[in-house]
Amino acid sequence: MYKNNDFIYDASVQFEQLTNIPVEIESKRKEYDAILTMNDIQFIVQAKSEIRASNKGIILSEIKNLKGLSRRPIIVIAKYLAVDIAKEFKNLGINYIDIAGNAFVKEGEIFVFISGQKAQKIAKTKQTRAFQEAGIKLIFNLLMKPDNLQCSYRELAEMTDISIGSVSNVMKELEELNFILKTNTKRILKNTQELLNRWIVAYNDVLRPRIIKKRMRFSNIEDYGNWDTIPIQDIDDINLWGGEPAAALLTGQLQPEILTIYTNGTWQSIAGDLKLIPDDKGEIEILYMFWNENEVYREKYVTPALLVYADLIGSGHERNTQIAKIILENELQYIK
Repeated sequence: MYKNNDFIYDASVQFEQLTNIPVEIESKRKEYDAILTMNDIQFIVQAKSEIRASNKGIILSEIKNLKGLSRRPIIVIAKYLAVDIAKEFKNLGINYIDIAGNAFVKEGEIFVFISGQKAQKIAKTKQTRAFQEAGIKLIFNLLMKPDNLQCSYRELAEMTDISIGSVSNVMKELEELNFILKTNTKRILKNTQELLNRWIVAYNDVLRPRIIKKRMRFSNIEDYGNWDTIPIQDIDDINLWGGEPAAALLTGQLQPEILTIYTNGTWQSIAGDLKLIPDDKGEIEILYMFWNENEVYREKYVTPALLVYADLIGSGHERNTQIAKIILENELQYIK
């Protein structure tokens, strides 16, 4: 099947012109996007049309997986690579080339660093309805509980608090995008890993910014001794740990820096009970619970593992993507 990654060749040609280093591309291997060879060194190519903050975490996770498959070095080739991401990749020692010729390659006797080449920023294309707010909520429901795929549109609308018309439109688009297969007796979710990745990007790009209620800090953190003694379960309404604290409770392998709380109540209620002060750079973020939480007494008061995974990947922090992989392999193995 043809992959729309001709930009690999465009980026390689631009790199050659700027460096005078011959580059060969082999793109017939099914297991990789391509193999790039320069100075007799073969690189595995990770090709991405664009790399932004919203999908950086997914790409870091994919790079980590590739490292486990081969001893060859990896190089990321992108049509558009955000300047701040390029700087971070360089600091992490991740090789990259973009279509403008900006590059960082350090392997063996090769050392190339090019910056300042003008790249044409890719305008964000209008997402299909499947990856707008209503679709993001519905896909979350289907990925979290795949059995819900067999529910009627009316039942799905009630579960997700979206209209029946929206359910119908999104389900139709998911069929057209080859994520849902309809047989005579049931619906089947297909290409779930790709769907998960697209949902994470859409969630962090579209929905998450809309549901952040407030950023806060403690007036006196010493009142609690440690974050995991904070009594969010004693506050009115439903309050669940998300992101880093939820991951810490699920895996025992992370010390949270940002405390994420999802609530179906008000931020004022949480702030009053926990003695919080509004602060745009505070360590606590309070978000609106966009799904119907039926498991009121969810173990450890954490959000669904799917949302924990999305928060970790969306943060873009390498330490979080490592923990996200553990959650994917253990809590979300049914999606793989």
